[in-house]
Amino acid sequence: MTDDPELWLRRYHEADEGAVRLFCLPHAGGSASFYFPMSAGLGRAVEVLAVQYPGRQDRRLEPGIDSLPALADRLTEVLAERTREPFALFGHSMGATLAFEVAARLERTGVTPLHLFASGRRAPSCRRDESVHLLDDDGVIAEVRRLGGTNAAVLGDEEILRMALPAIRNDYKAAETYVRQPGPKLATPITVLTGDADPKTTLDEARAWEGLTDGEFELKVFRGGHFFLADHQPEVLRLISARLAGTLSGHH
Repeated sequence: MTDDPELWLRRYHEADEGAVRLFCLPHAGGSASFYFPMSAGLGRAVEVLAVQYPGRQDRRLEPGIDSLPALADRLTEVLAERTREPFALFGHSMGATLAFEVAARLERTGVTPLHLFASGRRAPSCRRDESVHLLDDDGVIAEVRRLGGTNAAVLGDEEILRMALPAIRNDYKAAETYVRQPGPKLATPITVLTGDADPKTTLDEARAWEGLTDGEFELKVFRGGHFFLADHQPEVLRLISARLAGTLSGHH
């Protein structure tokens, strides 16, 4: 492997021995630190490993990967080393599509995640014609502002936002050029979390995830837009904890 797996994963808090691993994949333009509050809130029973994509924060000097399948390939290699223990995947927005692709790759090698949490994203089988990545800088910034997000400080700071633009544009290209390839359904159970006013995902598009798994499926709808997670943190954490505790007891 060319680069160090340690570059890809951030562990912000200690976890108990035997804790379930939860790999958390950020949204387009997002970074591992988006999941710091989730890592803090889930406590020691879950070991949160947040993914840091190349091209941002402490990896900003590395070239970004602007193809979702290529990013999934790399990430699967990185995670493969760490999937001997029970683990689950959580992805928000682009990260949810990426988590699906990683789960599919892992299943092809005989490794099945305990659970896939897909947040704020239409099913990979639902295609929309989007081309934000082709807009000029102001256009991309306008789209990021439209979706909101937890980090109002960054949105208000033009300079920081412009520094983050290459990563944002890179990820939008990856997400917008993605086309799901036909393949078998997952065996992994899927929980979909969506905001009832998310401009990026309708309820039908969220429900369409059900057709992608032979495992259990549930859809949880929260009040809010694309970044509903920030407003419903306690509820989301309880849901994750309950699902992981339930799968573990059935796993042994």
